[in-house]
Amino acid sequence: MKSDRTGIETSGIKMSMNPFDELSIEEAVRLRERKAPVDDILAFSAGPAKCVETLRTAMAMGADRAIHVEVPEDKPLEPLGVAKLVKAIAEKEQSNLIFLGKQAIDDDSGQTGQILAGLLNWPQACQASKVQIEGENITVTREVDGGQETLRAKLPMIVTTDLRLNEPRYASLPNIMKAKKKKLEKKTLADYGVEEAGKARLKTVKVEEPPPRKGGGKVENVDGMIAKLKELGAL
Repeated sequence: MKSDRTGIETSGIKMSMNPFDELSIEEAVRLRERKAPVDDILAFSAGPAKCVETLRTAMAMGADRAIHVEVPEDKPLEPLGVAKLVKAIAEKEQSNLIFLGKQAIDDDSGQTGQILAGLLNWPQACQASKVQIEGENITVTREVDGGQETLRAKLPMIVTTDLRLNEPRYASLPNIMKAKKKKLEKKTLADYGVEEAGKARLKTVKVEEPPPRKGGGKVENVDGMIAKLKELGAL
């Protein structure tokens, strides 16, 4: 923890790609391998210089190019800010399919995809476990309570990825070397006219570790377990 309890100390820590975002890159590459009409795979990240290494990993996995929007580490974008930025990028790049991980793994936010769909007024399918494209039609299967749900819409579309969608490939050494030659653009919020996206709307009051778990007890038989549960008021 930071000494002022406003967050986690990240200096000297090696960063890696969000596993849900790995699924997004992998699915885009697999769609192209399945002869879907995928002309260009663009990986994007907004953050400090550490993001470059993550974007190189994305290109080693199969992305064609990358955009790094430089944002100070001490002023990270909130979900609304990220959505506004991605909207601007999608409009400039004329994208028609956007994959995002269903949630962040640092603060567990799971809002960006839904906000982005609202800003763009595009259809969305969250927590996808299967994606199929036929022409302009896209079919997404996702797991819901008690079974599966199938959604169908026309491109453009927003899809957020879940763990059952695929198994991301490892970046091979030759592809890692090739990724170093792929195009990686450095941009700022001002380049996309969304400086207000960096405005903080949330304030972290306090971050602290959970209390240590108490040790468990051991009983000799079922009668002992029932007696212990009664003692604790669980029965």
